[in-house]
Amino acid sequence: MNDLTETGFGYSDGDVDTNRSTTTTLNELAAQRLSRRQTLRGGSAIVAATLGASVLAACDDNEANATPPPPTAEPGTSVTASSGQMVTLTGTGTTGGQSWVQVSGPAVTLNGALTSTATFIAPAVSAATQFVFRYVNNTTSTTYRDTTVTVNPATLSFAAVAKNLNDVVTVPTGYTVQIGARLGDPIAAAVPAYKNDGTDTNFAQRIGDHGDALYWYGLSTTGTRDDNSSTRGLLVQNHENVTESYLHPAGPTGIGAGQARPEAEAIKEIECHGVSVVEYREGANRSWAYVQNSSFNRRITPNTPMVFNGPVRGSDLIRTAYSPDGTTGRGTINNCANGVTPWATNLTCEENWAGYFRRSGDNAARTAKELTALGRYGVSSSSGSYSWSTVVPADAADTRFRRWDARATGASATADFRNEPNQFGWIVEIDPYDPASTPRKRTALGRMGHEGCWPGLFVAGRKPAWYMGDDSRREYFYKFVSATAWAAADANSANRLAMGDKYLDNGTLYVAKFNADGTGSWTPLVFGQNGIDASSTVYPFADQADVLVNTRLAADVVGATPMDRPEWTAVNPANGEVYLTLTNNNAAGRPLNGTDSANPRHYNDPKGASNQFGNPNGHVIRIRENDNSTEATAFTWDIYLFGADSAQADAANVNLSGLTADQDFSSPDGAWFSRATNPAGQVRPLLWLQTDDGAFTDVTNCMMLAALPGTVGDGGARTITNTGTGGATATQATRVGAPATAATLKRFLVGPVACEITGVDSTPDGRTLFVGIQHPGEGGSPAAPNSHWPDSQATGTAGATVRPRSAVVIITRNDGGVVGL
Repeated sequence: MNDLTETGFGYSDGDVDTNRSTTTTLNELAAQRLSRRQTLRGGSAIVAATLGASVLAACDDNEANATPPPPTAEPGTSVTASSGQMVTLTGTGTTGGQSWVQVSGPAVTLNGALTSTATFIAPAVSAATQFVFRYVNNTTSTTYRDTTVTVNPATLSFAAVAKNLNDVVTVPTGYTVQIGARLGDPIAAAVPAYKNDGTDTNFAQRIGDHGDALYWYGLSTTGTRDDNSSTRGLLVQNHENVTESYLHPAGPTGIGAGQARPEAEAIKEIECHGVSVVEYREGANRSWAYVQNSSFNRRITPNTPMVFNGPVRGSDLIRTAYSPDGTTGRGTINNCANGVTPWATNLTCEENWAGYFRRSGDNAARTAKELTALGRYGVSSSSGSYSWSTVVPADAADTRFRRWDARATGASATADFRNEPNQFGWIVEIDPYDPASTPRKRTALGRMGHEGCWPGLFVAGRKPAWYMGDDSRREYFYKFVSATAWAAADANSANRLAMGDKYLDNGTLYVAKFNADGTGSWTPLVFGQNGIDASSTVYPFADQADVLVNTRLAADVVGATPMDRPEWTAVNPANGEVYLTLTNNNAAGRPLNGTDSANPRHYNDPKGASNQFGNPNGHVIRIRENDNSTEATAFTWDIYLFGADSAQADAANVNLSGLTADQDFSSPDGAWFSRATNPAGQVRPLLWLQTDDGAFTDVTNCMMLAALPGTVGDGGARTITNTGTGGATATQATRVGAPATAATLKRFLVGPVACEITGVDSTPDGRTLFVGIQHPGEGGSPAAPNSHWPDSQATGTAGATVRPRSAVVIITRNDGGVVGL
């Protein structure tokens, strides 16, 4: 996910290619840690208090084209509204005896119905629909008068936010931004406030760094699970990585060959990874705050005990000195996108974990089969991303650091940590409502650079599915179909992790093949089928556990379609269509003669004096399963949107979606459809797209867009002409969706300097939106940060040495309506 720059021993993730060719054996695939683009990105928010967040008006855009005011209707009048707007019905009289009652139209919830002023959220409709309300005032001679409200289908009513390079979060006029928990904020009662000077410790009880995917889990007033609560809940957020320069007083120390990292620095960096569970509450005047001393608050780090479930549990491939029987492990790392279940657990996804391990130099102690597997996943570093394995702990028995040394040094796998990399790359299920529960790694869903695990629509009697991308260049798109048909009553089970055992531990993992005619198929990755067996010349598989540990190799064997960095998946709650963001690719990963219909572009998007050949701006593909069934083994597809610079891109061959200055974007990453519990997720659901960009950052910081997409097949076939170096050209046929219009796609948010916009969810009513702002100021130094966000949010400036912090943005609409509509 993170488009980072590798410096010194720093981390590199996502923009790597360990799948150079699917026509050669995997013994020839060398893992490469390619340098990342140095980027300037955007994102922002405001400063939060621990108990009682401060509220700032957002830095907004387009004052002359503000979000239209919500309609107000008096008795006997008629007004027009659109789905998601807050409608106010205003009568007269203050002595009591007044009331509003709905007399026709689909039922809505009237707030204040027994007073002279009532409100309701205009519901989702597919066509203009009339709602009639009767005002009764027993204190006047008028017994009643009827008011008609005509509700039109949802629109993107806000004015598009302009591209910018400001060090603030910019949102449309009519919206307010607050900040939730930031990097380092304490989430336990006795933990002191964060100094933000590099001296803070105890990140096992503080918010981690690089906040990523997030999800809201509602709480009732009594503190029990309540899926419909929009005022109190738990926000579960991933913490993907760290900006190590800001975590220490003067940056990290102990860099260089033969030097040991300080134990205190390493444990801080390790604990900054993982997941946080934090309680939030809405207060007076729609002010939001997290609760520092909530009993639900929890940090899950790379040191948290885990258990393995599914076919790989007990396999020799995951046995280590810590877990000789291969049933347990420690922690989760590089948690990027997420997934959910209807029984209210959180699925966190281990993405680019391979670079954390030290391994090179032990080839002589490895089998040819092991070398093939290690090379395919890129486990080849001579130090590990942060050199944690070099720490000499005060307690000689402490293996928290030695575990990051994956070299084969002992007499067997249970004498060292050669198999520790095999303990990562999984989907991890967490019960957010039970802080004492042990997370479970669900091995049936395969091991890869997981960039999400989003469920398809759940239908009683049908086997449910989860969709997953593998975020590196030329990797694949997967789905897991449970072996167990869905029973709706299981959604309410109090034993939530047992439901995960039931639906996630047995099933079939599939990988996608995209055909040129707009069709596609799912191929099962099952031992003994499709050449996945001991006779494979790519990799000799021993059993199903071997297939799941080495999912990428199994997908290579069956000839899956290599994609342009497959990342987040999002499922349309109205029709089940699945969207997959393909962030970008370069000329090495997608050369002029290496395109295909699903990854069709090769072009140059110059950035200053530098050429950027390949597919630097990315695209979004979508599929419709045959019969709209999660159990389907075939699908149809098209490309919903193509990223492009509207000012420079060739309209016929690059800007295939017809993007304007209000819509253009690069490197789509995060993707999420609004919840089906409010108008934004009904009839024609609202899709949010977030960017993690390096190609377009000379023009704008990273952004979030709102879209009202159509359906697969609403465009048609297209043949484009691609351009390579030296003026070489080649044609490529593809399938494109309907062009974007001002009514279907707008830029909603631009972030601060050098950030990534990642992670989005709302309260069930859609009136509060949570957005993650990751690594603002990446690339700066402790002495000279290049962003000061979120301190910069109020005025656009801050002290020259104020360090930036990742944080959660909380966005509300000033008129009380649904965000985005």
